[in-house]
Amino acid sequence: MKLEARIFLWIALFCFVVSGVYAWWAWHDLGQVEWAGLAGLILSGGLLGLGGSFFWFVSRRIDARPEDRNDADIAEGAGELGFFSPGSYWPFGIALSALVTGFGMALAQFWLMGLGVVLILSTAGGLLFEYYVGNRAPLR
Repeated sequence: MKLEARIFLWIALFCFVVSGVYAWWAWHDLGQVEWAGLAGLILSGGLLGLGGSFFWFVSRRIDARPEDRNDADIAEGAGELGFFSPGSYWPFGIALSALVTGFGMALAQFWLMGLGVVLILSTAGGLLFEYYVGNRAPLR
């Protein structure tokens, strides 16, 4: 986690430095500060700093992973990473639901946005409970 913390915090620092340069450059070039870009850079730096500080906080409380040690071998990071469903159609349904929601937002159709949100919630629930119902349910 220390590697991720360093990456996030360095990019946050970069965003803050660039926001200062951006504000100075806009002031000298335009005679005024361009607030949208400046706010975007500052908020991006803040969000990256939030994530980086979380990773740094967590890295102090867990054992060092192979990615965090300089003397680690590649083989130390091998092993099972988790379970990923090999043949699930639910992510495709979530994507289509997000498409419906996006169309609703683009066309300012609140009923379509509401339908899309309901579809997103139902397909995300289907993905979550895929292995707890039907033929794939564990034996009791």
